[in-house]
Amino acid sequence: MTAATTPGSREVLGPPEIARALIRIAHEILERARGADDLVLLGIPTRGLPLARRLAATIGQVEGVDPEPLVGALDVTMYRDDLRRHPTRTIGATSLPDRGIDDKLVVLVDDVLFSGRTIRAAMDALADLGRPRAVQLAVLVDRGHRELPIRADYVGKNLPTSREETVAVRLAETDGVDSVRIEAR
Repeated sequence: MTAATTPGSREVLGPPEIARALIRIAHEILERARGADDLVLLGIPTRGLPLARRLAATIGQVEGVDPEPLVGALDVTMYRDDLRRHPTRTIGATSLPDRGIDDKLVVLVDDVLFSGRTIRAAMDALADLGRPRAVQLAVLVDRGHRELPIRADYVGKNLPTSREETVAVRLAETDGVDSVRIEAR
Protein backbone atom coordinates (compact mmCIF):
# COMPACT_ATOMS: atom_id res chain seq x y z
CA MET A 1 0.00 0.00 0.00
CA THR A 2 1.48 3.40 -0.93
CA ALA A 3 1.33 6.54 1.19
CA ALA A 4 -1.32 7.86 -1.18
CA THR A 5 -3.62 4.95 -0.40
CA THR A 6 -2.84 4.47 3.29
CA PRO A 7 -6.05 4.76 5.32
CA GLY A 8 -6.01 7.84 7.52
CA SER A 9 -3.45 9.59 5.32
CA ARG A 10 -4.10 12.82 3.49
CA GLU A 11 -1.92 15.16 1.47
CA VAL A 12 -1.98 18.72 2.77
CA LEU A 13 0.73 20.20 0.53
CA GLY A 14 1.68 19.17 -2.97
CA PRO A 15 4.51 20.45 -5.20
CA PRO A 16 2.87 23.80 -6.12
CA GLU A 17 1.98 24.61 -2.50
CA ILE A 18 5.48 23.73 -1.27
CA ALA A 19 7.05 25.88 -3.99
CA ARG A 20 4.81 28.85 -3.15
CA ALA A 21 5.51 28.51 0.58
CA LEU A 22 9.28 28.48 -0.01
CA ILE A 23 9.12 31.50 -2.32
CA ARG A 24 7.12 33.39 0.28
CA ILE A 25 9.55 32.42 3.06
CA ALA A 26 12.55 33.49 0.94
CA HIS A 27 10.98 36.91 0.36
CA GLU A 28 10.13 37.26 4.07
CA ILE A 29 13.72 36.42 5.01
CA LEU A 30 15.07 38.99 2.54
CA GLU A 31 12.67 41.65 3.75
CA ARG A 32 13.54 41.15 7.41
CA ALA A 33 17.28 40.79 6.70
CA ARG A 34 17.27 43.77 4.30
CA GLY A 35 19.16 41.76 1.70
CA ALA A 36 21.47 38.78 1.60
CA ASP A 37 24.78 40.42 2.55
CA ASP A 38 25.14 38.88 6.02
CA LEU A 39 22.75 35.97 5.56
CA VAL A 40 23.57 32.29 6.17
CA LEU A 41 20.99 29.51 5.75
CA LEU A 42 21.87 26.36 7.70
CA GLY A 43 19.81 23.34 6.75
CA ILE A 44 19.29 20.62 9.35
CA PRO A 45 19.66 17.24 7.61
CA THR A 46 17.92 15.37 6.26
CA ARG A 47 15.16 17.45 4.71
CA GLY A 48 16.13 20.85 6.09
CA LEU A 49 19.20 20.94 3.85
CA PRO A 50 17.36 20.70 0.49
CA LEU A 51 14.86 23.25 1.79
CA ALA A 52 17.74 25.61 2.66
CA ARG A 53 19.18 25.11 -0.83
CA ARG A 54 15.82 25.92 -2.42
CA LEU A 55 15.48 29.05 -0.28
CA ALA A 56 19.03 30.10 -1.22
CA ALA A 57 18.28 29.57 -4.92
CA THR A 58 15.26 31.87 -4.68
CA ILE A 59 17.18 34.46 -2.66
CA GLY A 60 20.06 34.28 -5.14
CA GLN A 61 17.68 34.82 -8.02
CA VAL A 62 15.97 37.80 -6.37
CA GLU A 63 19.22 39.42 -5.17
CA GLY A 64 21.31 38.50 -8.22
CA VAL A 65 23.90 36.68 -6.12
CA ASP A 66 25.43 33.22 -6.15
CA PRO A 67 23.31 31.08 -3.78
CA GLU A 68 26.06 28.60 -2.87
CA PRO A 69 27.88 30.83 -0.32
CA LEU A 70 24.58 31.35 1.50
CA VAL A 71 24.03 27.67 2.42
CA GLY A 72 25.50 25.27 4.91
CA ALA A 73 24.48 22.09 6.73
CA LEU A 74 24.20 21.72 10.50
CA ASP A 75 24.24 18.18 11.85
CA VAL A 76 22.75 18.10 15.35
CA THR A 77 23.09 14.38 16.06
CA MET A 78 25.59 14.61 18.92
CA TYR A 79 23.67 17.48 20.53
CA ARG A 80 20.36 15.65 20.83
CA ASP A 81 18.96 14.99 24.28
CA ASP A 82 17.59 11.57 23.31
CA LEU A 83 20.87 9.78 22.47
CA ARG A 84 20.45 7.45 25.45
CA ARG A 85 17.08 6.32 24.12
CA HIS A 86 18.22 6.02 20.51
CA PRO A 87 22.02 5.56 20.61
CA THR A 88 22.45 4.32 17.04
CA ARG A 89 22.24 7.39 14.84
CA THR A 90 24.21 8.16 11.74
CA ILE A 91 26.35 11.22 12.22
CA GLY A 92 26.05 13.62 9.31
CA ALA A 93 28.31 16.35 8.05
CA THR A 94 28.30 19.94 9.21
CA SER A 95 29.50 22.35 6.55
CA LEU A 96 29.60 26.09 6.94
CA PRO A 97 29.93 28.63 4.16
CA ASP A 98 33.52 29.86 3.68
CA ARG A 99 32.64 33.21 5.26
CA GLY A 100 31.56 31.41 8.45
CA ILE A 101 28.73 32.40 10.80
CA ASP A 102 30.35 34.98 13.08
CA ASP A 103 28.37 38.25 13.06
CA LYS A 104 25.98 36.82 10.44
CA LEU A 105 22.22 36.43 10.50
CA VAL A 106 21.85 32.65 10.63
CA VAL A 107 18.53 31.14 9.60
CA LEU A 108 18.14 27.53 10.71
CA VAL A 109 16.01 25.61 8.20
CA ASP A 110 14.09 22.43 8.99
CA ASP A 111 11.12 20.58 7.56
CA VAL A 112 8.84 20.15 10.61
CA LEU A 113 8.77 21.98 13.93
CA PHE A 114 7.23 19.74 16.57
CA SER A 115 8.57 19.51 20.14
CA GLY A 116 11.40 22.00 19.56
CA ARG A 117 14.08 19.56 20.68
CA THR A 118 15.86 19.39 17.30
CA ILE A 119 16.09 23.19 17.23
CA ARG A 120 17.42 23.24 20.80
CA ALA A 121 20.12 20.80 19.67
CA ALA A 122 20.83 23.03 16.65
CA MET A 123 21.31 26.04 18.94
CA ASP A 124 23.81 24.06 21.03
CA ALA A 125 25.68 22.96 17.90
CA LEU A 126 25.70 26.51 16.57
CA ALA A 127 27.23 27.82 19.80
CA ASP A 128 30.21 25.48 19.27
CA LEU A 129 30.76 26.80 15.73
CA GLY A 130 30.75 30.54 16.21
CA ARG A 131 28.83 33.58 17.31
CA PRO A 132 26.09 34.69 14.92
CA ARG A 133 24.69 38.23 15.17
CA ALA A 134 21.19 36.70 15.31
CA VAL A 135 19.56 33.31 14.82
CA GLN A 136 16.16 32.77 13.23
CA LEU A 137 14.16 29.68 12.31
CA ALA A 138 12.40 28.78 9.07
CA VAL A 139 10.27 25.63 8.81
CA LEU A 140 8.08 24.24 6.09
CA VAL A 141 5.53 22.94 8.63
CA ASP A 142 4.75 23.91 12.21
CA ARG A 143 2.58 21.20 13.75
CA GLY A 144 2.44 22.47 17.32
CA HIS A 145 2.96 20.40 20.49
CA ARG A 146 6.03 22.33 21.65
CA GLU A 147 7.89 21.01 24.67
CA LEU A 148 10.36 23.89 24.73
CA PRO A 149 9.87 27.66 24.34
CA ILE A 150 10.84 27.75 20.67
CA ARG A 151 8.92 29.28 17.78
CA ALA A 152 9.60 29.68 14.09
CA ASP A 153 10.16 33.10 12.53
CA TYR A 154 9.10 31.83 9.10
CA VAL A 155 6.48 29.11 8.57
CA GLY A 156 5.30 27.60 5.31
CA LYS A 157 2.15 26.09 6.80
CA ASN A 158 0.72 25.72 10.29
CA LEU A 159 -0.80 22.25 10.58
CA PRO A 160 -2.58 21.61 13.87
CA THR A 161 -2.27 17.88 14.51
CA SER A 162 -2.98 15.43 17.26
CA ARG A 163 -0.18 13.49 18.91
CA GLU A 164 -1.62 10.37 17.29
CA GLU A 165 -0.76 11.77 13.86
CA THR A 166 2.55 12.23 12.10
CA VAL A 167 3.55 14.77 9.48
CA ALA A 168 5.45 13.13 6.63
CA VAL A 169 7.47 15.53 4.49
CA ARG A 170 8.81 14.13 1.26
CA LEU A 171 11.09 16.14 -1.01
CA ALA A 172 12.22 15.47 -4.55
CA GLU A 173 15.89 15.60 -3.51
CA THR A 174 15.54 12.87 -0.88
CA ASP A 175 12.34 11.01 -1.75
CA GLY A 176 11.69 11.65 -5.44
CA VAL A 177 8.49 13.65 -4.83
CA ASP A 178 7.37 16.83 -3.08
CA SER A 179 4.57 16.14 -0.63
CA VAL A 180 3.45 16.87 2.92
CA ARG A 181 1.01 14.36 4.36
CA ILE A 182 -0.71 13.93 7.69
CA GLU A 183 -0.76 10.25 8.57
CA ALA A 184 -2.35 8.28 11.38
CA ARG A 185 0.12 6.33 13.51
